Amino acid sequence: MSEYRAGFACFVGRPNAGKSTLTNALVGQKIAITSSQPQTTRHTIRGVVHRPDSQLVLVDTPGLHRPRTLLGERLNDLVRETWSEVDVIGLCLPANEEIGRGDRFIAGEIASLKATVIAVVTKADLVDRAKLAERLVQVSKLGEFAEIVPVSAVSGAQIDTLTDVMTRYMPESPQLYPDHMITDEPENVLMAEMIREAALEGVREELPHSIAVLIEEVQPEERITKVYADIYVERPSQKAIVIGAGGSRLKDVGSRARAQIEDLLGTRVYLDLHVRVAKDWQRDPKQLRKLGF
Repeated sequence: MSEYRAGFACFVGRPNAGKSTLTNALVGQKIAITSSQPQTTRHTIRGVVHRPDSQLVLVDTPGLHRPRTLLGERLNDLVRETWSEVDVIGLCLPANEEIGRGDRFIAGEIASLKATVIAVVTKADLVDRAKLAERLVQVSKLGEFAEIVPVSAVSGAQIDTLTDVMTRYMPESPQLYPDHMITDEPENVLMAEMIREAALEGVREELPHSIAVLIEEVQPEERITKVYADIYVERPSQKAIVIGAGGSRLKDVGSRARAQIEDLLGTRVYLDLHVRVAKDWQRDPKQLRKLGF
C-alpha cells in the first residue's frame, strides 16, 4: 500500500500569470479571487485538494512586486515568509507571453529555497502546439526545475497531471485537514474578497491598490442572511468611480457580489454596500491594521 502524502504548495509568478485561477481549478471551487487587474490577491488563502492517498494544501500569495507603499512592503514580506515554509513551489509562466525580467527575477529569488520547484506553463490553451513547444524549451533554460508541466486552468487540460506531480514531491505525512474542508479562510474574508473582485471589474488602472473591503456585520435570519459591508478607497474621486453615475456601478457590484456570496453561504443574501474614503490608507499603519493588513 502506498504511503499517504500531505504538504503545502504555492504558485508564484508575476502578476496575472494565472496563479489564482490555477488554485481554483485544482481545488475545484472558487476560493481565490481572480481579476484582470494585477495585484488582485492580498490574503494568503489556503485551498485543500483531497485525494484518497494524499492531501495538497495550496497557499495563495500576492504577486511579488516593487513596493511603493507600506502595504506593498508588507505584501512582499508575506510572500517571502510563505515561500520559506512550503514543500513545493509552482512557478507560473504564461504560454502566451515571452519570458521577461519579472520571470527571471522570481526564478532567481526561489532558486535557493529548500522547496521543490516545478515550472507550470499556464494558459496553454491560448497558443498552438508549435508555440507551446518553443515556450517549454525557453522555460527549461530559465532554471533548475524538478518538472515542467503545461496546463490550462480554463479548459482543465493537465490539471490532474499537475496535481499528481505536485503530490509526488510532498512528504509522507498524516492528513492535515478534515475531509470536508477546502479552505481555512473565514467566511467574512471570502465575502470581502468577492465584493472587492466585483468592485475591481472594469475600473481604470489607478484603482486596484486603493480598494479594500471590510465586512461590518453579518445577520443570519430564517430565510435570508444580511451582510453589511464598507468599500474603502483613498480619495473622493475614487469614490465617484466606484459608485458610478446615479449609483449604477455600485448597484452592479452589489448584484455580482451577492450572487457569489449566495453560492458561498448557500442561502439568500441581502447585501448592503457603502463606499467610504480613508485618506491614503495604504501608507497609514493604523488604517492598515483596521483593514486587516
